[in-house]
Amino acid sequence: MTDTLNWKPAATPKAETIEGRFIRLEKLEPARHGNDLWQALQGPAADPALWDYLPYGPFTERAAFDRWLEGNAAGRDPLFHAVIDRSNGQAQGILSLMSMVPEHGRIEIGHVAFGAAMQRTPKSTEAVYLLGKLAFELGNRRLEWKCNNANARSRRAAERFGFVHEGVFRKHLVVKDHNRDTAWYSITDDEWPAVAAGFARWLSEDNQRPEGQVQTLEACRKG
Repeated sequence: MTDTLNWKPAATPKAETIEGRFIRLEKLEPARHGNDLWQALQGPAADPALWDYLPYGPFTERAAFDRWLEGNAAGRDPLFHAVIDRSNGQAQGILSLMSMVPEHGRIEIGHVAFGAAMQRTPKSTEAVYLLGKLAFELGNRRLEWKCNNANARSRRAAERFGFVHEGVFRKHLVVKDHNRDTAWYSITDDEWPAVAAGFARWLSEDNQRPEGQVQTLEACRKG
């Protein structure tokens, strides 16, 4: 057999706080984050398209929303994080590490729900960067991103973040009584250093200025 890896399984993520420049990631705690997340994800200023391609939501009642948060917080896979805006301490979104297969070094970022205050800001990009960085620090070989192939926003986000499109699983799932063809993306451990360097350049003070970004993330990734 060729291509011997001397492989050691990846470690599994722990529920730890991760500090960034614009945000920090905290383990989801409904009692602490619930009020903010209800306003960010379901309140009057929420993105009306947020729930279109997610397998749950929208939530018309706070009790159902709280039960959903509690179910998310109770698990280890997915391991949910709340995204906290460091400027005001508000929880403005959630995302998770999931589909963990440490024996093969595979992990996914999923269940991404960012409130309108995070969208098209450095906060959303930094949240993905911090989880990606953790995924590879744990020893994973592959970081995945999957979405409904009809979800143009998610596909565009994956490509902007540096994920490589691998194909489409046709008739993969039935979600909310609709067919879902699933688009698959990944970043591998050998690709990550260049992708990470691009994230770091894009998030830096030289690039993120009070008047806005200087270079796009794609341009920063090219060096």
